[in-house]
Amino acid sequence: QVQVVEFGGGLVQAGDSLRLSCVASDRTFNRNAMGWFRQAPGKEREFVAAITWAGSSTYYADSVKDRFTISRDNAKNTVYLQMNSLKPEDTAVYYCAGPIIGRSVADFGSWGQGTQVTVSS
Repeated sequence: QVQVVEFGGGLVQAGDSLRLSCVASDRTFNRNAMGWFRQAPGKEREFVAAITWAGSSTYYADSVKDRFTISRDNAKNTVYLQMNSLKPEDTAVYYCAGPIIGRSVADFGSWGQGTQVTVSS
């Protein structure tokens, strides 16, 4: 059974916006913090953003703060990542995952297959 699926990647120009969506199973999503990570070519996967179950607290990597916004719709088991003012250095495969503990995925957590975001200069 697929636990997490991402949607919404694509090719955009610098300065553009893009919204990623992630649908997760009840087991992964309910009552859990969820998050987004990314991996650029030749680099390690890094934390991007996380949101608590109630959506009352959000956390961001310094590199995306004030440009990206994470949100969730618990009725739809969906987490979103709104990305504004995109830069070429945001180019990466973006992964949704949960449950999140701190800024990491729990050992028993699930990852999506990833969605490619490419930002041209």
